[in-house]
Amino acid sequence: MDKIKKLSKFRNIILVFLDILCIAFAYYSGIVLINNGSLLLDAYYTKRFLNTLIVSAIVYQFVFQITRRYKNLIRYEDGKDYLIYFILCIISSFIIAIVRKVFNVFMLETTRLIILAGIFIAILMVSYRVVLRYILVNDIFNKNARVNKEVQKNLLIIGAGNAAHEIIKTVHSNMKEIYNIVGIIDDNPKRLNYSISGVKIIGNRNDIVRICEENKIDLIFFSIANIDNENKKQILNICQQTRAKVRILPGMKEIIRNKKLFENLRDVEIEDILGRDPVKLDNNNIENLIKDKTILVTGAGGSIGSELCRQIIKYKPEKLVMLDIYENSLYDIEIELKTKHPKAKIDAIIASVRDKKRLEEVFEKYNPYLVFHAAAHKHVPLMENSPLEAIKNNIFGTYNVTNVADKFKVKRFILISTDKAVNPTNIMGATKRMCEMIVQAKNKVSETEFVAVRFGNVLGSNGSVVPLFKKQIMDGGPVTVTHKEITRFFMTIPEAVELILQAITYANGGEIFVLDMGEPVKIYDLAVSLIKLSGYVPNEDIEIKITGLRPGEKLYEELLMGEEGLQKTAHDKIFVAEPMDITMDDIEKKLEKLNDLLNKENADLKDTKSVMKEIIPTYHEENKK
Repeated sequence: MDKIKKLSKFRNIILVFLDILCIAFAYYSGIVLINNGSLLLDAYYTKRFLNTLIVSAIVYQFVFQITRRYKNLIRYEDGKDYLIYFILCIISSFIIAIVRKVFNVFMLETTRLIILAGIFIAILMVSYRVVLRYILVNDIFNKNARVNKEVQKNLLIIGAGNAAHEIIKTVHSNMKEIYNIVGIIDDNPKRLNYSISGVKIIGNRNDIVRICEENKIDLIFFSIANIDNENKKQILNICQQTRAKVRILPGMKEIIRNKKLFENLRDVEIEDILGRDPVKLDNNNIENLIKDKTILVTGAGGSIGSELCRQIIKYKPEKLVMLDIYENSLYDIEIELKTKHPKAKIDAIIASVRDKKRLEEVFEKYNPYLVFHAAAHKHVPLMENSPLEAIKNNIFGTYNVTNVADKFKVKRFILISTDKAVNPTNIMGATKRMCEMIVQAKNKVSETEFVAVRFGNVLGSNGSVVPLFKKQIMDGGPVTVTHKEITRFFMTIPEAVELILQAITYANGGEIFVLDMGEPVKIYDLAVSLIKLSGYVPNEDIEIKITGLRPGEKLYEELLMGEEGLQKTAHDKIFVAEPMDITMDDIEKKLEKLNDLLNKENADLKDTKSVMKEIIPTYHEENKK
């Protein structure tokens, strides 16, 4: 290979020489055929041969130079490039035939022979380039490039499509010392024992475990981008039974955004395992609510708030007002949206929902049409340690925003609630239940339509268990789970926000919308799946440690209170609970008790829980076992 590197300085000269050699050989062969197979040319045919060679060399060089063929890197040429070579050779042959005819040059005797020679030249030129590409790609002259089988990782590819072909091509081009591709898995029985770029299709999904054991597979590349969620989930569950680490291609949208397919491979996310179907939205109704309106989002720097901003801006509001007290996260989402949507009108406002005067200044200036209230303290154990802060921020903050929204005649106010508000066992959940009560009571006395949207845990949010598990796995464990039986509902942040936007199109005021979170998931099983798909064995390579329930933590979450009832909406993943029988007078009395608590000197957790149980009848402490 060192010799090849030295020759690369003269690559274009060498390629030109080889091309002329192909032309000479093709014409010489043609003349031998005309001359009844005689290999020795007499003076007559020698002159014809030399004239034809000179004219052809000039024409071919002219055509190849103006089409920049010698600028191509042979290592990366493919079928498209070879087809271009073939077409250019045929074009060149026609030009040579025209030159012979018009200028009456003493050349090969017939036009047909020149055209046939052109086809032969094309075959020769493409053939030697294929050979050169093979030499360059495989480094067959480089003794130092011999693959160390002990260092290579055995790789299995799932899916015999274009993505698999691209992966194989990339590996063979410059990653052969890293990966040894054992084979391809595909469920189409007609493809069995066929090959893609020399790699054989060796089985279907039912063979994955056996193949991984027999071949000591280190890595599985899931290369099917266009697959339904249920089938993806089933195949990934099979992969969990192996010791291989799994990497996966995302959906087609992500691949289109980043055309380097191999770089799109990522670690398996928990979303892949859950197998939730994509949300179908009525975008027209959402657009009618948002387009050309001023929309305000509180808690805009948070997980849900920032995703609300990302999706709202797509519907072209007149202005998006993002309000948050934490400047760093607010700055991040501001820069992100202004970069992606340079023409959009976006204002980032630092303000606290506790400061009613500041809220009035903001509402007076912007006069928002819709308000999404996502600002809240949400971390359960932290709020158990600082319960009065949860009351100040969640309850009185929501009360402030609802009053200001009413004063400035906002069209619709949307509270982002949580499943922890249902039969709450912790301070955070109890405060969010009180927020739902405020919203429903306020709706009865205001022209503004007040609604709440309730859902469970979202994957990847601040404080979510999944990023914690990933970090713990990366650190070598242990992975900590509070209880072996603890379960949670999960959905992705974009999915939750899409359903929030859809839900508000059904609102008349006073509703608590409940999002379908699918089946509950055991957190312990979640940890096991993530460990397996990272290529480790649970409780052998990575320990799973049970730490015990944290203060205020439930074993099971609920999305609906028993007395609320449940009604369907036009969307199969959105339901609506019956409104509570509560008035603003009731709310004011409850708030008065809470205010007394806040003003009490040295109020402790016991005092707080006592008052919260009094004002939230469904609040109770979890019976830990």
